Amino acid sequence: MIRLLYHFCGLLVLAGSTASVHAQQGMPPTAVTVVTVQPETVTLATTLPGRVRASAQAEVRPQVNGIITERLFEEGTHVEAGDTLYRIDPTTYEAAVLQARALLRQAEAQLSAAEREFERISALSDRGVSSQQALDDALSGRDSAQAAVEVAKAQLQSAEIELNRTEIRARLTGRIGLSEASPGALVTASQATALTTIRNLDPVYVDVTQSAAELLAWRRGETARDLKDANLEVSLTLADGSAFGHKGLLTAAEPHVDEQTGVVVLRMEFDNPNQLLLPGMYVQVEMPTTTMENVFLVPQEGVTRDRRGNAVAMLVNADNTVEERTLSVVTDQGATWVVSEGLNPGDRIIVEGLQKVRPGATVAPEERVASLEPADAPQAN
Repeated sequence: MIRLLYHFCGLLVLAGSTASVHAQQGMPPTAVTVVTVQPETVTLATTLPGRVRASAQAEVRPQVNGIITERLFEEGTHVEAGDTLYRIDPTTYEAAVLQARALLRQAEAQLSAAEREFERISALSDRGVSSQQALDDALSGRDSAQAAVEVAKAQLQSAEIELNRTEIRARLTGRIGLSEASPGALVTASQATALTTIRNLDPVYVDVTQSAAELLAWRRGETARDLKDANLEVSLTLADGSAFGHKGLLTAAEPHVDEQTGVVVLRMEFDNPNQLLLPGMYVQVEMPTTTMENVFLVPQEGVTRDRRGNAVAMLVNADNTVEERTLSVVTDQGATWVVSEGLNPGDRIIVEGLQKVRPGATVAPEERVASLEPADAPQAN
């Protein structure tokens, strides 16, 4: 009886297993979405933090003492070099000019008298009537009078310069800031506090920091050689995450390494026609560092990590069977990984449906429809 029972149970297990196999054979292949990858040449970039600076800046200070009587500009507007910004009470300086002019006329009158005296003594000396001493004295008097005229002219010029400085003019074309002085305020020559500041905001500079080790590659020409004459163009990301509409150029590097941080300041130049960039603004600069050939750009959702932390991807082979492949990931670029090893041209990587498949399973792959990349996404060459 027991032997018959065991035989019956064995038949039931065999029947269930056969039914399961038949059920699996009848199921359709799992649908997955794949991306076909091809080798590319990719420019790698590094993101560096920086601050915007005006390409030129001039602090406006008075050069004479006095009371401000008028302000002739609107704060925050554009001014041209030579525009009058402030007027200082000119009364004292006008009087100084009048006095200097009077002294000049007096010196010129004395020179005229000295020249007539010299001519008279010279004529008498020619007839032998006057002594040589009298002629020398007349010549000395004429020369002294000429020197006095020159001194008076210099004093007049100095007084006119002081008077001219009562009108404080812009020495730079750009956007003017807030005024720190109002009409009625007493100002002094070369005072510590600037009356206002003018900044040239087109173009602007962006100063970023880079490690000295990375800068060595630039100095040795390795980066320029790898970049294949990429003109060192850089991109800018604003504080709100949006991309700035104009490309910039690397123009200079500070010839000094900060002893505390080991970094070097690099200067980029950007056109700023709409003056969207303002001095002091925090930005991020994306600067190309090198190029890699025959690498693959793999969507990040198609790459996972195994228990050892290795990057792996599920691929669909020519028989529509799932294979697992270990990848060598160099870095990330936007929404993709830059893969140097582990893939072949034309490999199909599963990017959707990974949870439903295992290596060896048969699947029904469907190619992902290519979507437009955002304007600020990194581009591969």
